[in-house]
Amino acid sequence: MKIIGLPALVGSYDNYIWVLYQNQQAWVVDPGESEQVLAFLQQQGLQLQGVLITHFHHDHVSGIGALKDAFPQAKVYGPELTPDPLIEVRLKESDRITLTDDFALNVLFTPGHTEDHISYYNDDALFCGDTLFSAGCGRKFTGTFAHFTDSILKLRALPDNLNFYSAHEYTQSNLKFAYLVEPGNAALRQRILNTRILYPEPLEGPQSTLGEEKATNPFLRFDQPAIKAQLLQRGALDTAESLFKTLREWKDDLDQSGALDQMDLQESVK
Repeated sequence: MKIIGLPALVGSYDNYIWVLYQNQQAWVVDPGESEQVLAFLQQQGLQLQGVLITHFHHDHVSGIGALKDAFPQAKVYGPELTPDPLIEVRLKESDRITLTDDFALNVLFTPGHTEDHISYYNDDALFCGDTLFSAGCGRKFTGTFAHFTDSILKLRALPDNLNFYSAHEYTQSNLKFAYLVEPGNAALRQRILNTRILYPEPLEGPQSTLGEEKATNPFLRFDQPAIKAQLLQRGALDTAESLFKTLREWKDDLDQSGALDQMDLQESVK
């Protein structure tokens, strides 16, 4: 199975639409737009078989209608809690979608960013929408921090080798926060020095691996001693939910103030 990330909503949300394709068949994850997807399918001579949705936000679903118009036979899969009438197959935890004889995806219920969010994974790949980002995580909108924490722990329990595909390209900003939180993390420092983001070029391959995220993403490391100590100082209780909530709200405050925009990451690490 080949996987490519097509940039979408560039400059506003900086999404990736992931296209999975093999033997002239294709599947699309979270199409917030349709034009670039239709152009890619035509260029490659692909027939769309299915659309996979992680949650209800418009930047993940706005392209469904045009894709269905062009490929009426394509099935739209999405969370059982998503109130979108275009979803034809409703999915819940532990469901499984077979794309080809040798490629299927399991469903994880990963609410928190929203109350309906699901992720898709198998032995090779993880598509986690807005629950977890490269070096970061999504903001809490209509979910709860209790659910969000459980979702992060679910994803952290998956194997390290999984190729990592999230729905946005926020890596540089996320790495700034990660370094602010954990400057002594040698794996993080190396990741920062090695990271070159070419967005909005298409991405032929994963953003990272889950193992790299576990080693460098503070939202998967909120209970590690160096991070936990800072969060307790910021008023967190010694519970997973409170630690994660305090970390996410710290990032929210910095995003609102624009403080991370002023940070020269490469110079900081040198």
